[in-house]
Amino acid sequence: MTEPRSAQPAARPDNGISRSEALDAIRCGDAELPFLLAAARAAKEQFKPGVITYSRKVFLPLTNLCRDYCGYCTFRRDPGDPGAHTMTPDEVLEVARQGERLGCTEALFSLGDKPELLFPEMRETLRHLGYTSTLHYLEAMCELVLRETTLLPHPNPGLLSAEWISRLSAVSPSMGLMLETTNTSLLAPGAAHDNAPDKLPGRRLKTIEDAGKQNVPFTTGLLIGIGESLEDRVDTLLAIRDLHQRYGHIQEVIVQNFRVKPTIPMANSSEPSHREMLRAVAVARLLLPDVNIQAPPNLSAPYYDDLAEAGINDWGGISPLTPDFINPEKPWPHLEQLRLRTEARGFELRQRLPVYPEFICDVIAKPGLLSEKLQAAAGGDGLARRAA
Repeated sequence: MTEPRSAQPAARPDNGISRSEALDAIRCGDAELPFLLAAARAAKEQFKPGVITYSRKVFLPLTNLCRDYCGYCTFRRDPGDPGAHTMTPDEVLEVARQGERLGCTEALFSLGDKPELLFPEMRETLRHLGYTSTLHYLEAMCELVLRETTLLPHPNPGLLSAEWISRLSAVSPSMGLMLETTNTSLLAPGAAHDNAPDKLPGRRLKTIEDAGKQNVPFTTGLLIGIGESLEDRVDTLLAIRDLHQRYGHIQEVIVQNFRVKPTIPMANSSEPSHREMLRAVAVARLLLPDVNIQAPPNLSAPYYDDLAEAGINDWGGISPLTPDFINPEKPWPHLEQLRLRTEARGFELRQRLPVYPEFICDVIAKPGLLSEKLQAAAGGDGLARRAA
């Protein structure tokens, strides 16, 4: 049988496939999908052969108060809502130390975007803690974890100014912000980003660009199934690629699939199919052949190991201690199960740090506590140091 041309784009070693090739690939039929996956897996093997990594982490939801109201989110709370909470320094340190005992190397800080701008209750909480903003508090908690444990912070605080990127980069080797989509129509009334002022694509792209100007290792990605088109998925990846070609700082691109939850405004929306997810991951790999591609296994269970055939080289953060507070109904796989299923697909599972090996030298070059802690955590290959 002749292999369909559109299903077998070859990633170029410089900058990946073209937009038209990506559109052909992401629209391919089921009969063509195996050829697309084979091309993506081959590109992954050319980039980082034989291994899929993960980060053993603790998930620290520093605060779930947020001024954005996204149609797919169950993480955010208003003050007074059941479960609304801002962690204290003692709580942060206790979770970090528990994770340290379990071999974790990453402290993932997730939090609502600048809730004090909307809620006087958050301003009062910050005043009681001794801080003037959520970002000041985040900075202090990253420094606390860095100083008191062997964990390395990775903050996801939402939009950041150039000044705050610089400040947080002094206490964390990497940071992240999901671009999610470049489709501005999702800001319309009733759409996924209605009443979410921090989800303007232009503002998110500026944060990612400002990180690039400062050579900060940065994680970003797209969220599929929130009302965007197939063309939007490609264009979001291309926007990320453009920034990476200009600054070289995108350490990881996450392809995350929307999952329905009964209490969200988008409860009646359709989820992307498993094959849609495979196409999106494969196209991400072919568009970004020299970037780490990650997809969360818990959001594609029970068939998450199929993602290994679509070009990923990383499973993301997996915690032996804390749940996925963003998707609490979707538990992470047990690490031993993840290892077995990864090996069954022909890959070795290795633990990495929150910052990827190819970015470590630049972070270590800046003297200080962060450099010392990163050097202690990293093995000779830049992955997490193996126990003796």
